[in-house]
Amino acid sequence: MESAMSMPFARDVARAAASTLAIRKGYSDILALITSSGPWSPAAFAAIDVAASSDAHVTGCYVDASVRSLRGRDAEPTVMALLTEIPRASRDDYDAFSAFAHARGVHHVSWMCAQRAPAWTMRSMGAWHDLIVLERDLVEPSLLVDILGEALLTCRTPCLVLPPRWDKPLSFKRIVIGWNGGIEAARAIHASLPLAQMAEQVTILRDSALTEADEDQQAPPLDPVTYLRGHGVEVSEKVLDASPLTAGKAMLAESARLCADCLVMGAYGHARTRERVLGGATRHILQHAEIPVLMQH
Repeated sequence: MESAMSMPFARDVARAAASTLAIRKGYSDILALITSSGPWSPAAFAAIDVAASSDAHVTGCYVDASVRSLRGRDAEPTVMALLTEIPRASRDDYDAFSAFAHARGVHHVSWMCAQRAPAWTMRSMGAWHDLIVLERDLVEPSLLVDILGEALLTCRTPCLVLPPRWDKPLSFKRIVIGWNGGIEAARAIHASLPLAQMAEQVTILRDSALTEADEDQQAPPLDPVTYLRGHGVEVSEKVLDASPLTAGKAMLAESARLCADCLVMGAYGHARTRERVLGGATRHILQHAEIPVLMQH
């Protein structure tokens, strides 16, 4: 027997209540992979500015040029890298980073220097951070997929990837989220929640090839619009009509049309070898995005 309150109406009431009670909760611990301290590199500015909005702790991690080209499985620096002494954390570096962070409204900081490959650093330090901020030009373009791709695939922490030579203030007024029904996309939406709650406009780009039957078979069975609205986020939805080979280009084009400040997406939704051979959305966006991209595998 159907209850007096129908199921669709009950869901609407629950959504409204959740929206009313949604609490804005930012990131607690943010890791910035820093490539320069004089001047401070874009990742330092970006991480500190995100942290300032939620009184988060920021760890500045200097990644010297001698370790940036190391693959994730490299246990130690190469012989060539060993010829150059890898910097180690010092009190002077900490004091300089602390003063920089304090001046921009962040009061809880740590400082260290990476001694191993970016993927190893991101995986180990990501274990106690909610967000990693890094620059796409942390590595040479020819090593982008091999090194940053490996790092994104293995670190298990949301990563905010800044375009090369990024010199603009961060803004999250307009956010675009790519949705293909996969678990990586679901993780990315969850990871982006603190940013989405600050936004004035959030748009879901739903893969046109994703059918209702497909979504029923996905894990977890998440409706991104309902989820975000349940956390107090106003969101609209648009179908993205693109093939797997053109999805990355189409997402960037639509993000530009919407004047997006940030793109959110799951990283490496297919087998990594397939991504490399076919040139998937992750690879295209890593190589060509001109706005910050929040990625999560």
